[in-house]
Amino acid sequence: MKKAIITVLGKDRVGIIHGVAHVLAEKNVNILDISQTILSDVFTMMMLVDVENSTVDFTVLSAQLDEVGKELGLEIRIQLEEIFQAMHRI
Repeated sequence: MKKAIITVLGKDRVGIIHGVAHVLAEKNVNILDISQTILSDVFTMMMLVDVENSTVDFTVLSAQLDEVGKELGLEIRIQLEEIFQAMHRI
């Protein structure tokens, strides 16, 4: 399994989860865990996904998520889990 962390941040609106999940499903990326909340009108979400069987290269997936983010007025980032873990060690 090759895991990645996706973060989503922006003004709350209809269709955010659908927009992100749709891209992932199209690219055969499995959502392993998801956490989302709304603080006032700010939407935040973290997803743990498995990109091992993705039908596109990681950089292509990242670019497509970035494009969806622009369309929805969000900031969407994806990072491989091992890089995320290395950056956030105590």
